[in-house]
Amino acid sequence: MNATADLHAARSIGDLIRDARNLSAAEVERVLSYQREHGVRFGEAAVALGLASPDDVLNALAQQFHYPLANAERRDASPELVALTQPFSVQAEAVRAVRSQVVMRWNRPDAVRQGLAVISPGTGDGKTFFAANLAVSLAQLGGRTLLVDADLRSPRQHEVFKISNAAGLSSLLSGRAETQVIQSVEGVAGLFVLPCGPIPPNPLELLERPAFGLLVRELAAKFDHVVIDTAAASQGADGCVVAAKCGAALVLTRKHENKVAALQDLVASLAGSSVQLLGAVVNEF
Repeated sequence: MNATADLHAARSIGDLIRDARNLSAAEVERVLSYQREHGVRFGEAAVALGLASPDDVLNALAQQFHYPLANAERRDASPELVALTQPFSVQAEAVRAVRSQVVMRWNRPDAVRQGLAVISPGTGDGKTFFAANLAVSLAQLGGRTLLVDADLRSPRQHEVFKISNAAGLSSLLSGRAETQVIQSVEGVAGLFVLPCGPIPPNPLELLERPAFGLLVRELAAKFDHVVIDTAAASQGADGCVVAAKCGAALVLTRKHENKVAALQDLVASLAGSSVQLLGAVVNEF
């Protein structure tokens, strides 16, 4: 059974590369001959002969295993989305490792489905980068994942995903959303982004209103995973408020950047609340 599956996989990869590169019958035969002579896979043989590129092989594998992979244009436009643009990099693998831990701890079968707030002590800790890639990696598992940019002070998710920020979370919370504000992400089935929208003059007040908590519960009921980016604790209490409304939080800290006291203060600010603290992530990049 395994041998049959392997042969089928080899034929599938070969067909995909052949179609992508428009290889002739003679060129395919050259690849097959090289493959038999050197005992390598079709993709490796095609690359060695200069008839395909490593990107062609990655794209073929992505199609075969239904794994979202960004094309060259997207890689240039969204370099921060390493889970999508560099899926086999050290950074992407680190995100997947965190994802595994998050999935085991978050949304337990016996608990009410929650949103997950990503919080950190200071600016520049990498919350936007991490939240974006965590959302991508969760979507790659299947199901529906929503990334919400609740950083109403210095939002960046719309820049990372190259989407419109004309309307978003702030529009919903202020009752001024006239159009669909949740946007799908091209190339990643099941991934959606709710951008910040116009930066409001009263971010903390908007997040503290009951409307935000109601919105989080509604979104958590409609999506399999809801990841929420937040403003740094150094900018205000926004992150803790979002965490309380979500019910779950993940703390991010940056190596050699954050002070231990600031991290302790952030964690202490959640003490006594109903927030499920899933753990802490150290950003080493």
